[in-house]
Amino acid sequence: MFGPSGTPPLGPSGTGTSVHQEPESALARWNHAANPACNHPNRESSGFLLTPARLSTAGARVPPQAPVPAGNEDPPLTHVTLVWREGIREDWLRFGKPVAGRIIDRRTRIESYAPGQVFALVRWASNDYGTRRSVLTIVRAVGPGEAFSTLPQIDPGGEILLRVRGWVKVRAAFGLIDAIEEADFDPCDIAPDHWRHVHNRLSVGMPPRPYDQRRHRAWCLRRRLSS
Repeated sequence: MFGPSGTPPLGPSGTGTSVHQEPESALARWNHAANPACNHPNRESSGFLLTPARLSTAGARVPPQAPVPAGNEDPPLTHVTLVWREGIREDWLRFGKPVAGRIIDRRTRIESYAPGQVFALVRWASNDYGTRRSVLTIVRAVGPGEAFSTLPQIDPGGEILLRVRGWVKVRAAFGLIDAIEEADFDPCDIAPDHWRHVHNRLSVGMPPRPYDQRRHRAWCLRRRLSS
């Protein structure tokens, strides 16, 4: 299952309403359980007793990233690896329209984007002491010959439009994405400069300017002239 804790899985497009509540760590879930069973059977165990998921997967290794093959005439794709270990490591896409995807196993999948596409990757992780990582990165997939930044779980990398760390700033960015969607704009298709503007304002604790029809019309005209 892929998607924020306690919510339905996201659809193939990766879009969906933001969840502004931080995922709950495995330690918190463990503490909330009155009498957690040390061993329990399930359908996959074929009658054998298994240790709880928190213990049995703590040392698991993430499978190596496998690129999704593209046709010989297609431009190279940008591949995003998503890992879901509930309460321990939860990666999901706040928005994005992948052109290809591949499921590696029950916890790992890869989604691929064509040059110029924009997507938002959320990476959250916790340990026995609480949350250790909350990062939202909005990235533009690059084409051959374009400069790019290397990023975790993104192969080969991409152009960073926005990056915020810490759940308070991530939640604020979610609210701004919600506002863009409520104004009937697709966050995948708005002007990339707006995400840079949002990044700069959030980094200094200032509210960004809202995205409006005039700004979007100017971006569409500029994109049409450059195509």
